[in-house]
Amino acid sequence: MISATYHKYILNFKNPSGTSRGVLTTKETWFIHIENQGRKGVGECGVFRGLSADDRPDFEEKLKWTCNNIHLGLEALLIALIEFPSIQFGLEMAFKSLVGETAFTLFPSKFTSGEDAIPINGLIWMGSADFMKAQIKDKLEADFNCIKMKIGAIDFQTEVDLLKSIRKEFSASEIELRVDANGAFQPTEALEKLKILSDFNLHSIEQPIKAGQIEAMSSLCEHTPLPIALDEELIGVFNQERKVKLLNLINPQYIILKPSLVGGFQGSDSWISLAEKKAIGWWITSALESNIGLNAIAQYTYTLQSNLPQGLGTGGLFTNNFDSPLEVKAGKLQYVKDKNWNYNL
Repeated sequence: MISATYHKYILNFKNPSGTSRGVLTTKETWFIHIENQGRKGVGECGVFRGLSADDRPDFEEKLKWTCNNIHLGLEALLIALIEFPSIQFGLEMAFKSLVGETAFTLFPSKFTSGEDAIPINGLIWMGSADFMKAQIKDKLEADFNCIKMKIGAIDFQTEVDLLKSIRKEFSASEIELRVDANGAFQPTEALEKLKILSDFNLHSIEQPIKAGQIEAMSSLCEHTPLPIALDEELIGVFNQERKVKLLNLINPQYIILKPSLVGGFQGSDSWISLAEKKAIGWWITSALESNIGLNAIAQYTYTLQSNLPQGLGTGGLFTNNFDSPLEVKAGKLQYVKDKNWNYNL
């Protein structure tokens, strides 16, 4: 008979990590374990406090309900959990883990066999100019071809100067630059700031203004001098009709999909299908999951065969992450076959 349990886990950052929403020192996550006829599976419900649509007082209660009703099966549970995308993702992961060749092989491929790797962007966290410069130097020395810089928390001119210093040394053909404003710009100033940023041949800017300002974002996407990628804008948009409406109204250049925030594999597939019909580009990003969640996202991402660098480089941020075969080398995430997991099912 199938059964399920859950538990909470707090990930601790090696260094406080700055975003426009504040400085992060810990990240809460939850694990769901499924057992059936002697087989075990694990999934990560990576709720992101202050950002996830399911950051609600009844989150744990819903997780408990899910475990108590695991006999309903994945399809019925996913429908019942439409407003809890991180639990949907954890469940999808756990059910795949249950039937996989191993508990951590969800999508067998050349990635999981160690024959191929996934190009990723190197992430630069917000902080003082010196701190950000040091991170940029580290990423360049680590052979990243794509760097993503979080902006919007310190003085804009300082951020512009940092971008200028990178471009003095590296052309757009040598280093792809992405920036993520996390909604930090005001609608009245956003276009002017985008014009200034466009001087640096940026690949794109994520979420320049706060989510929910549909008219302003639509206008920005229409007149922008550099491609805009929607991120937070997708959170909490659950049904197909609303997804279609959002993409039609805003018509962005890109969308960014965080499986923990948009309803897992099936939620991501839904957005990708709609985006491709409108020739909107996309890529996948992790959302500060542990290596359990990152592993699932990476394996899923590889099957999509995107030619863009993905946002999957967050596994090394924590002091108490789980040892895994995932390793970042030369700007790529790879799966090292002879490295083992230290997570006990």
